[in-house]
Amino acid sequence: MNIATRPDQSWGPIWGAADVTSAKGAGDENFPVGSLLIAKAMRPHVHAYYAFARAVDDMADNTRLSPQAKIARLEGMAGVIRGELEAPPRADAQTAATLRVHLLETGVPFETATDLTVAFCRDAVKTRYDSWDELVDYCRYSANPVGHFLLRLHGEPTRTLAPSDALCTALQILNHLQDASDDLRILDRCYIPRPWLAEEGVTVDDLRLVRAKPGLRRVFDRILDGVDRFNRDARALPGMIRDRRMRLEAAVIVNLAHRLAARLRREDPVAGRVELSKSDKIAALGAALRFLP
Repeated sequence: MNIATRPDQSWGPIWGAADVTSAKGAGDENFPVGSLLIAKAMRPHVHAYYAFARAVDDMADNTRLSPQAKIARLEGMAGVIRGELEAPPRADAQTAATLRVHLLETGVPFETATDLTVAFCRDAVKTRYDSWDELVDYCRYSANPVGHFLLRLHGEPTRTLAPSDALCTALQILNHLQDASDDLRILDRCYIPRPWLAEEGVTVDDLRLVRAKPGLRRVFDRILDGVDRFNRDARALPGMIRDRRMRLEAAVIVNLAHRLAARLRREDPVAGRVELSKSDKIAALGAALRFLP
């Protein structure tokens, strides 16, 4: 009998005893997840992908699991996607089994899911980053596969992948800035390159203060300079997408990424979480309508 389906209470050394999936849903995200802009026929595939991504993210961020337990579960999820393991009848593991069915049905590569587990296995053991390149490489696995999934699902050409990678990397780094203080406080994890902090005479622990020091603000702005470069490259994406509804979805997200970057320039993510407003979202949709034809 496969060890992943062993009928004991703990489900064996891969799955552990408890489902650690959080109560978060698509409504907790900054950006549209399988929104009404996506064609109705495509939404079940997108929702299955999101459920899997949410489950593996929760595994990596769970504070009750050891690093070894996190990696075992994450590798188990990847094994289910590849058809190497069977998932036990539990909600978190079943997201992988369900997504495998969708990937087989649509022909979207397994790597769009399993690459996420590479990033989250890294999160299980790595809590500090020592260069911008390290951070961008993390985004290659944690964020870029999402864009690949959506574009492959819609049958878009390979040339769309590079601007999609730029957009997804920008979005991931923006999220890191939004959550920098909470990530440190809850998970003792910080994605901000430590040499950049040292150059400005500040430390990771300055993220625990009630507001950003001037040196920390300069580091944030340096990060946002990099995000702006990715966002500029991402502007080409909507015009390259053939599917009308996916083109509109991409245009909205590109606009939201620019708006969130601008907010993070003006506001202090140490003092409180910087978020998009309702007016930002309405304006982004309005700006995206030019891509509707």
